[in-house]
Amino acid sequence: MKVVVVVATFGRAEHVARLLAQLERQTRLPDAVIISAPDADHIPNNLVCRFPVSSVFGKTGLPAQRNIALDAAGDCFDIITFFDDDFIPADDYLDGVSRAFMQQPDWAVVTGNVLKDGATTAGLTWDEGIQALHEAGKATEAPGVDQFSAYGCNMSIRAAFIGGLRFDERLVLYGWQEDVDFTSQLRARGRVVSLQSIRGVHLGIKGGRVSGVRFGYSQVTNPIYLIRKGTVPLSFALRLMGRNLLANLARSLWPESYIDRRGRLRGNLLALSHVARGRVQPEYILEI
Repeated sequence: MKVVVVVATFGRAEHVARLLAQLERQTRLPDAVIISAPDADHIPNNLVCRFPVSSVFGKTGLPAQRNIALDAAGDCFDIITFFDDDFIPADDYLDGVSRAFMQQPDWAVVTGNVLKDGATTAGLTWDEGIQALHEAGKATEAPGVDQFSAYGCNMSIRAAFIGGLRFDERLVLYGWQEDVDFTSQLRARGRVVSLQSIRGVHLGIKGGRVSGVRFGYSQVTNPIYLIRKGTVPLSFALRLMGRNLLANLARSLWPESYIDRRGRLRGNLLALSHVARGRVQPEYILEI
């Protein structure tokens, strides 16, 4: 099965270069890598890899950049693997993905086991991420566990099941919950599965993200938009919004140094005021 790795990036050329170096270590090399960026200023120069690397340019924003890469991939590949530019896959990651799809023809999406996730902390360095992979040791085989959706930092999709489905570009910029929206729709075409034996580390690099106010606005508006769209259930969205609202409120007096809690809370409250007036527009963050 032919595998293409898609990396959407913004302002992180040095991290893309390190990710490509890590992909050189894969026991099963990708058949191609597509880097999607707003323009050439966001990608490393003089790329020389053991696999073909191409770049596509266009709009800014995670969903739009992933869609441009999907269009570029066309029908040339069997598996499309999305990695964040700060995700470090274990050396046997792509081999595990390939075997999983070959052995399980009804699987539509495979998402791996994130050993450490810097998105929930101050973030990890590349050295810390690589050390975490070394400390984890050899992976053990385990059955796949069905999921509602996949985690966007590392998700692989059977290309034949995608068809005309695309990421929702109304979820602009960081695309909060765009992975849930996209992969939950694929459950109608096959199983969405997590595999513990396919592993990696998400560094959660803080640079290149949207402002606290914008992100806080998306934390409320995007789940409500997806409820209306019909791709997430009410219970899922309410839990997600409630957890974030409570965290931002509770920690706004003594915020973490790496999270703009007060900005997020302002964004939450602005979004709630808009929703109360019947305004549910994820793209409004472009006006903030």
